[in-house]
Parts: sequence; structure tokens; C-alpha cells
Amino acid sequence: MRVSTAFNRLLKIPGASVSAVSITDTDVEVELRLRARRLECPCGHTSPATYDRSTRRWRHLDLGTHRLWLVYEIRRIHCPHCGVRTEHVPWARPTARHTRDFEDTVLWLAARTDRTSVSTLMRCAWETVTAIINRTVDELLDTRRLERLYRIGVDEICYRHPHKYLTVIGDHDTKTVVHIEPGRSTESLAAFYEQQHESDLDSIESVSMDGSKAYRVATEEHVPNARICFDPFHVMQWVNRALDRVFADASSANRRRIELSSGSWRKVRIALRTGAERLTDQRRALLDTLTDQDQQVGHAWRLKEQMRDLFRVVKPSRAKRHLRTWIDDAAHSGIPAFTMLAQQIDKHYDGIIAAVELGISNGLIEGINSKIRLINARGYGHHSAESLTSMIYLNLGGIDPKLPTQR
Repeated sequence: MRVSTAFNRLLKIPGASVSAVSITDTDVEVELRLRARRLECPCGHTSPATYDRSTRRWRHLDLGTHRLWLVYEIRRIHCPHCGVRTEHVPWARPTARHTRDFEDTVLWLAARTDRTSVSTLMRCAWETVTAIINRTVDELLDTRRLERLYRIGVDEICYRHPHKYLTVIGDHDTKTVVHIEPGRSTESLAAFYEQQHESDLDSIESVSMDGSKAYRVATEEHVPNARICFDPFHVMQWVNRALDRVFADASSANRRRIELSSGSWRKVRIALRTGAERLTDQRRALLDTLTDQDQQVGHAWRLKEQMRDLFRVVKPSRAKRHLRTWIDDAAHSGIPAFTMLAQQIDKHYDGIIAAVELGISNGLIEGINSKIRLINARGYGHHSAESLTSMIYLNLGGIDPKLPTQR
């Protein structure tokens, strides 16, 4: 069997055949020729005319211990749409110096391990791995992901200290990240909205978020018809913080009067935060002792449980009445922390009710943020927002890189 025939069967380069093979101690160079006679521009235009030509090499997957290179005398075409462009070759992406198989293998590995391991295994520079990820993610990311949005979630994440943030927008239906913007300001989310067509913005029905004023202002300005849903977890976080302040005041003022040991005080705080249905007998006894002797703590705990009921057991049709009753009760409770909380809840009334009626929380984005922290830690930190953004899209943007053997 001829060497060129053997390499044709081994490599199966699409749209090309092997014309010659050169083997050294460390490298294998395979010269190719295209089967098609007409030159093809990356935009799809074809022409029989050649502008000029030059020899180029592409790094392919290793052949044993030898590095494998594909060599081709590439031509340039004068395209009426793009001007003078290098012709499209079927084994590599435009402007790339590595084959599709090499780049897809790098992407598959990068989604599962750190870049240093990828560069060691693929025998290329660390910077090469980064460049491949940044370039190919832009090509593989589905631009149509922004055309089918109607329920989205927004949150920020700190990827590097001090104060380096990303604004992450996720799709509640596909469970993927659809867009990322640097920063966590009103301008960050506004930049996302401004990139969308007006018809795409009109299709957005709801936006979930925490109580961030910056995101709320941007959403109200650019998507006025969408319902803002404030995340129940963050609402309960406000309530628990108010409960902590009430308990701290009781702890400092009444420790001597109330018969609880030092260790019991710490256990009571845990019991106060625990849901009523999950209390053990011991915690229930500690909680009863405190609430019987300190009426303010008891009232604050009942208000906390009533707010939990809003998100757990109250029917959506009765949510407005339940929350309005809660606000009135907290405002007239005589507990300073809950009086202030009632004002805060009243300001966010519509968003809280929307979350209950639509059954939407920001749990999706919180889960995405946890995965982003893992991605950042696996890469031992990222020094630029662009680098981390590409890795987030690769892992969480709906991209599913396949190894050459999986196609």
C-alpha cells in the first residue's frame, strides 16, 4: 500500500486527499490537495480565479509521539462581498492555524480540566489553548439564543478581588447562560438590553433578580412591560437579618434575666432560623423558652414563619392579601428592625407578588454562579473578564464540544 493511500485512510481529511508525506524524528508533514476546483470564500462565494497563493501548515492531532502537520498551498480569492480573502479549507476554521479536530479536542478537555493540563497533553502553549477557546466559542455560540427569551434571570458574581464583577443573564427555560457583561451596575444590564432588537425585548415577560436597585432600574427603563420577580431566597434573607438583630438585642439586654446558658443562646439562634416544620424536640424546647419570656423575639419569629408561608403554602390567588397583612403586622409590631423591614418589603411588593404568582426564583442563576466559581477555581483564577467569559460560555452556554471520535 502506498504511503499516501495509507494516510488518506487514517486521517480521512474532508474534501482533500494526501499527495505526499514527509517524516522526521519529531514531526510528520502531510501535503494535501483539495478535490474541488473552485475556490470558496468563508462567506460562501466561489470563484475559479486565484488572487495569489502561499504555503501554510496546520497543527493536527498527534500521531503517536510525532506531531502531525497538514500542509497546503493555500490561495486567496477576490470576493465581491469581502474583498481579498483567504480561501476556506474544510479541515480548519477561518484564520486558524490548527485543524478542527485539534481545536475540538482542546475544547472538550478545557471543559473538564485546567488549561495547564490541556497544554501539556496537547503539546502546545498555554496561550494557544486560551486563544483557541476565545476564538472558537465566538463561532460555536448560538446567536439565536437571544431570539427566544421570555423568562430570564439576572445576578452578579465576583470573579476576582477586589471588586471585579460580571453580570450574568440566564434563560429559565434552557437553563443556560445567554449573555455576560462586565461589572454589576445599571449600565451593565442596560448594555445587554440595548444589544437586543425591539421585538426580542417585547417578548421578555419576566425578569428574576435579587433586590438590586441597579438591575431593577435598567429593567424598568428598557423592558417596561416585563414583570420583575424578586428572588424569595433574598427576601427571606432580609427577614432573617431583621430576626438576627432582634435576637442580638434580646441577647445583650436579657441574658441575665432569661435562664439560658451561654451555649444555649447560640443554639437558640440556629433554632430561630430553622423552619418550624424542621425543628427537633430540643430546639423546639429552647425556642419555646425564649419566645415565652421575650415577646418581641416571639413576635419576630412568627413574622418570619408567616413570610415563609407566603412562598411555601399560600395559594398565588391569596398572595397579595397575605403579604399586605404581613406588612401591616410588621409595621405595627413595635419592633424597630421589622418596622424598617416592612417599609423595604412594601417597596418591593409588586416584585415579590410576581415571583409567587409566576413561580419564578433566582435559583437557576444562583446555581450557575456556583458553577462559575468552580470554573474559576479549576482555572486557578482568570486575569481578564474575556477569558472567564469564554470559559463560562463553553461550559454553560449550550455549547457541546465533541471529540473527533464521537462524531
